[in-house]
Amino acid sequence: MSRSDRRQFNSGSLEEVNQLVLGREAYERGAWEDAYRFLSRAGEVAPLAVDDLERLAMSAYLAGRDEEYLRALEQTHHAYLDAGKGHRAARCAFWLGLRLAFRGEMAQADGWFGRAHRLLEREPHDCAEQGYLMLPHVEQHLASGDLEAASAAARGAAEIGERFGDADLVTCARHLQGRVLLRQRRTTEGFALLDEAMVSVTAGELSPLVTGLIYCSVIEACQQVHALGRAREWTSALGRWCAEQPQLISFSGTCLMHRAEIKRLSGAWQDAIDEAQQAVERLTQSNNRKDAAGAWYQLAEVHRLRGDFDAAEQAYRSASQYGFEPQPGLALLRLAERHIDAAAAAIRRVMGATTDRLKRIRLLPAHVEIMLAADDIEQARRACHELADIAESYGTEALRALAAHARGAVELADGEAQAAAFWLRRAIEAWQQVDAPYETARVRIMMGQACRALGDNDSAALELQAARTVFRQLGATPDVSRVDFMLDMRSEEACGLSARELQVLRLVATGKTNKEIANELHLSGKTVDRHVSNIFNKLDVPTRAAATAWAYEHRLI
Repeated sequence: MSRSDRRQFNSGSLEEVNQLVLGREAYERGAWEDAYRFLSRAGEVAPLAVDDLERLAMSAYLAGRDEEYLRALEQTHHAYLDAGKGHRAARCAFWLGLRLAFRGEMAQADGWFGRAHRLLEREPHDCAEQGYLMLPHVEQHLASGDLEAASAAARGAAEIGERFGDADLVTCARHLQGRVLLRQRRTTEGFALLDEAMVSVTAGELSPLVTGLIYCSVIEACQQVHALGRAREWTSALGRWCAEQPQLISFSGTCLMHRAEIKRLSGAWQDAIDEAQQAVERLTQSNNRKDAAGAWYQLAEVHRLRGDFDAAEQAYRSASQYGFEPQPGLALLRLAERHIDAAAAAIRRVMGATTDRLKRIRLLPAHVEIMLAADDIEQARRACHELADIAESYGTEALRALAAHARGAVELADGEAQAAAFWLRRAIEAWQQVDAPYETARVRIMMGQACRALGDNDSAALELQAARTVFRQLGATPDVSRVDFMLDMRSEEACGLSARELQVLRLVATGKTNKEIANELHLSGKTVDRHVSNIFNKLDVPTRAAATAWAYEHRLI
């Protein structure tokens, strides 16, 4: 009989035995909170064996008990040291370092990684733990942009995992190889490795912790390059995995955050709000600040699109407080509030500070939109070209839609209605393929403007009415108002005036000076002067009084 078995038959050990049995049973069926509670009670009666300490730590993590996870894992680390199992102690040190790194506590994380390396230096034989300690180096090389070094480290970790038959390590390393390939714009190869990693995940071949980590990392990689089909597919699979474990907290919050983004893109905005709010609660409970910030950002995005600007502002601020850059959403909120100078300053600042190509993807469409609103067509065109280059590199349908959308918007602003119509049609078709109704409707507004400029009034009305129907169904109040204004203005009455020129004309007709108009619309004086000059030319009128008379005659006031 082992020492631990004899201990369980000592006086007062019956309660411990019962709690251990209940804890192990709960662990096997994935009832993580129950497992943590029972194993904790058993540990209060007598010290737990190292295997049960590992179960206690894992249960704490999956139940969203972050501090308890770190304490239990540190206990496990010391138990392995006492047992003379240096490689197992090093593995615990690795997981401690990784969790602390995820929390942003890098000094402590580096300390645990350093301890793990030192322990392995004393080991007489190679072991799988050497491969685990290569994984942080992959992430560091990725962050610094040294993709060749990242690829080599990931490849080395995978080889060690295969040699020791460690499925967790192999899958972690392979999926990191896939992420490196995506950064190298080798999209087909990158997705092939990510999909291969997900086969191990969905087949149940991995530990619960690694299963959740791979799910989240792969979904994030898909979203970075706008591979929306894959992101939806893996998010649904993650949702099913979480649903099978009602007491799972740690990854269920991240799943809800990803689901909120997917719901927003798919047009289920109330569902997106509900799931983002649940995500905030769960992620805050599990001390996952990074994903909690992401959930706040998703909540802000839906509020902004619905026209609830105060709620959006607060949610963007909450995301920022958790360390998340609330752009481009906050800049787009300022644009919606007609604070164009503030929007332009914000997007220029963040674009100037962002060099990572994947991170620039999420900024470029907003940069184009805001620069056009600020009448800076040249900057908008440069951003448009960069977005087109990225779309060509990665080849995902949503990126192609974004690039075509941006190109159409720039051509329309530059007075090239025929070219705009070509690109906007491509954007509409691409957005429809990825089931993004709001984005489709936004492009249809521009298509309506292009049709009007080309004299195709019937098509313009159809495009605008179709867009309005979608906006009304979604609850996109600002967009409904915008389309209502455009539908009220018949093309033959507009005489080719742009939406901004019509806005300026209305203010001219109320008697405002160019300076007053510039202040109200947050434009430069030179920009307003140019708009007024364009209005006079298009209407063929010589004075402000004549332009005002034309506006009254055509019921613009």
